[in-house]
Amino acid sequence: MKKIMFNDKYCLTQAVLDGTKTMTRRKFTLTLDKKVDGKLIRVYPSKVFFDNGKWLFEYEGKIYNLPKENYPRYGVGEVVAIAQSYESIMDESVRNSALPCWNFDDDHCDEAGWNNKMFVRADLMKHRIRIIGVKVERLQDISDEDCLCEGIEEHFNGIQYVLKTNAGYCYQHPFDTPREAFASLIDKVSGKGTWESNPWVVAYSFELVYLKRVL
Repeated sequence: MKKIMFNDKYCLTQAVLDGTKTMTRRKFTLTLDKKVDGKLIRVYPSKVFFDNGKWLFEYEGKIYNLPKENYPRYGVGEVVAIAQSYESIMDESVRNSALPCWNFDDDHCDEAGWNNKMFVRADLMKHRIRIIGVKVERLQDISDEDCLCEGIEEHFNGIQYVLKTNAGYCYQHPFDTPREAFASLIDKVSGKGTWESNPWVVAYSFELVYLKRVL
């Protein structure tokens, strides 16, 4: 099983767990030149699409299979573990005994994953999402509706849109539109200038998978 990480500083992991974040965008890395049918051709992100369970691309009016090394990391229907540090998982278990309980013992306290979710095992994660949609697009092609699905919060009946931080309050500078708020968020999460550079991204839609408690 694969895992996926969401930003904690801006409460995106919690937004996923709360069901208020149902989309995520990740940069689409594509090796442009590929040898197909004995010739070297150029693959453009704008020509890549998903159809009938396969990733394809169009070149000079013909359709080719996308090389697997360029596949997006997650596929439609795939169940992915939400990465959390072992410490936060243990804290969750103490606060809410109704959550799924996995084979988790004190041995993990000495592992790097205790306070760094980059190093946790996917099978020990308590929460999952299922990928229900995948598309390739430019970052700035995002719609207002998708911005809200990305975790942007609406306040005052749509007059303002805000970002939430792990300090327990909303980001101090409200925005007039969901796009303005998302542009600020993506620059904070992925680095200053990300929105302006308008990279190609893979947009994943997902839903929470509710697991039965294991005794």
